[in-house]
Amino acid sequence: MPHVPSDYDNVFERKLSLAERFKMATLVAVISYFTLIGWIVAMVIYDKHQSSFASFHLRQSLGLIITGSILSLIPLVGWALNFAVILAWAVGLYSAIHGQEYKVPLLGKIYQEHLDFIK
Repeated sequence: MPHVPSDYDNVFERKLSLAERFKMATLVAVISYFTLIGWIVAMVIYDKHQSSFASFHLRQSLGLIITGSILSLIPLVGWALNFAVILAWAVGLYSAIHGQEYKVPLLGKIYQEHLDFIK
């Protein structure tokens, strides 16, 4: 059996340093942009490691998921507009990777206002 570190069981309970908290918030932010399943995984992790940076990106990514889903239901025009959602997704993912809180173009402010249940 492989050697398991002694702090393996309480990795979610131990106090994290400032750098570790930022890395965890960045991880949550990046994971949230990978489909609805990634968003759910990020929410589970976020429950133990809450930060304003992670909640910002959770709201942005959920807004993009909802917008993309609704546009997918509209033939032709909605499908074409989904390319804009893909570009906004890339901007959001890029800003999450680089540790920035950058609202996605056009709808980012609306996502922050209306998805405020993610605190």
